[in-house]
Amino acid sequence: MAQGTLEVVLVSAKGLEDSDFLSGMDPYAILTCRTQEKKSSVASGHGSAPEWNETFLFSISGGVSELKIKIMDSDSFTQDDFVGEATIPLEPLFAEGSIPPTSYNVVKDQEFRGEIRVGLTFTEQRSSDRGFDAEESYGGWKQSCVD
Repeated sequence: MAQGTLEVVLVSAKGLEDSDFLSGMDPYAILTCRTQEKKSSVASGHGSAPEWNETFLFSISGGVSELKIKIMDSDSFTQDDFVGEATIPLEPLFAEGSIPPTSYNVVKDQEFRGEIRVGLTFTEQRSSDRGFDAEESYGGWKQSCVD
């Protein structure tokens, strides 16, 4: 099972459906990895092609298989609008260690709503980093059964 640190570089998005009719869209992203949630800055006035170039760190433990990125449109006087969501599988990342900035589809109601560009890096935590190394364990069963 993968355990370590996931670094997500939220680069940009393009072709997002503009949900504001009178003014430009002010998009931001909510990144969710299991129970951890991070929020990007609002790309004010960037409309349907925002650029963030922001980095987020997540602690990864067993059972995490995907990263969800929800794109929202910040509205001053009404509730923020849901623009769409991208789901990024993490298994290829765990095998490779890093994936350069790649475009992923943003979907809403099973329809294409644009693309989001994200770079990923996974740094695996070694067992010795957790303070336990099976080879250097003293007084364990290995020593007690040897005469």
